[in-house]
Amino acid sequence: MTQSSFIKINPADTVVVCLRPFKQGETIDVDGHTVTVKQDVPAGHKVLIVDTPQGKDIIKYGYPIGHARENMTQGEWVNEHTLKTNLAGTLEYTYQPVDATLDIANEGRTFRGYRRANGEVGVRNEIWVVPTVGCVNGIAEKLVAKLKEETHGEGVDAIHAWHHNFGCSQLDGDHENTRKVLRDIVLHPNAGGVLVLGLGCENNQPDQFMETLGQYDKDRIKLLVSQKVEGDEVEEGMKILRQLYQQAKNDQRTEEPLSKLRIGLKCGGSDGFSGITANPLVGEFSDYIVAQGGTTILTEVPEMFGAETILMNRCKTRELFDKTVHLINDFKEYFLSHGEPVGENPSPGNKAGGISTLEDKALGCTQKCGRAAVNGVLAYGDRLETNGLNLLSAPGNDLVAATALASAGCQIVLFTTGRGTPFGTFVPTMKISTNSSLYQRKPNWIDFNAGTLVEGTPMKDLVAQFADKVIAVASGEKTRNEINDYQEIAIFKNGVTL
Repeated sequence: MTQSSFIKINPADTVVVCLRPFKQGETIDVDGHTVTVKQDVPAGHKVLIVDTPQGKDIIKYGYPIGHARENMTQGEWVNEHTLKTNLAGTLEYTYQPVDATLDIANEGRTFRGYRRANGEVGVRNEIWVVPTVGCVNGIAEKLVAKLKEETHGEGVDAIHAWHHNFGCSQLDGDHENTRKVLRDIVLHPNAGGVLVLGLGCENNQPDQFMETLGQYDKDRIKLLVSQKVEGDEVEEGMKILRQLYQQAKNDQRTEEPLSKLRIGLKCGGSDGFSGITANPLVGEFSDYIVAQGGTTILTEVPEMFGAETILMNRCKTRELFDKTVHLINDFKEYFLSHGEPVGENPSPGNKAGGISTLEDKALGCTQKCGRAAVNGVLAYGDRLETNGLNLLSAPGNDLVAATALASAGCQIVLFTTGRGTPFGTFVPTMKISTNSSLYQRKPNWIDFNAGTLVEGTPMKDLVAQFADKVIAVASGEKTRNEINDYQEIAIFKNGVTL
């Protein structure tokens, strides 16, 4: 077979990844010897190229992705039935820093964004209604519908209500998480005007919530407490929204340096191509943005398990290393406290696409953050303080993790996928396909195709095309999720509901 039919990612690997389906009896010429494939193997899946006894590690990306469940011979299909994770509980880690210096020039490029009074820059200029509690979701939706009817959204990029189910009957950490995420949404620079819509009797008391905002633009962020309104709260809300709209519609895009971009890095519905095409592409772009003085954020902590030491050793300081260790072990303890195993993360879609263990998934997922040094580590709900690559605590759930990235301050979320997904969070959520088949089948979902990397397109050329695309989105080009109006928020819940 030709080399283009499969890929050996790292010289140390004991598997190759099939770039097309292989039939039983076909051969693979690798490392100077011929391997006969012993079963039909789907595209994206792994074939063993070295005899491996039971219990011995199987290597992909140059790292163990688990061990053989039984004695295996070369040519066998390696999948979730033949491969078992090495992951268990929390671990002790040693800081072994590596040089993460980037040799990438600052090109001085710009995008067209909306500069806010506090110096932050948005890539959209939208009107938002943010409920403090789910009880007023209906009012929020009605307000948005009426404003759209009156204005047709002329002069602004969109009008949204970010409804959710929380804000009351929550305790301790859950309550705080809700307050933090809603605070972060209200302060986000993609909003040109925000109506904070309260009920009045909720746990998330509206007046106290407004105090969490700190110093904010009182011309652009307003509060309405529905229970305090004599009569029609919708009409009172409309009076405020009309004011906000009149201001926001006059905002204009200006040329801004790429250092003002904050980009979230996310994957979902991953497959065996994710770690070969889309994730490395996004990793190269992440390094590019960091080199321009900008910021990227990697989250989905449970999908770091098995690759966490790579991130830990790229931490700029010992303090950041310690924070990353806590980030990892805290999430492992979360699983264990609920009686759940640490290493059972791959979804049915992941497994069908060729990802067999969490280590397999993690080593592919973490490529989204490239090679840059880790400059910051954020708890869930924290807002960005440090430029460069940051790590953020959030689960693997796509909606929760994407919301967390946007809440931290990201104006755009880059979302790689091999299976496809239509959703988006409250900022543009750009979908990058890992394979050309998905791009062709779901053009209404996918914004960019990374599958051409295994079809002959050089990485350098594709990164340049991808950078142009992201800058275009930052400058106003709508993503598929925006065009489809697939946008929502999801808040992490861990505790008791009263």
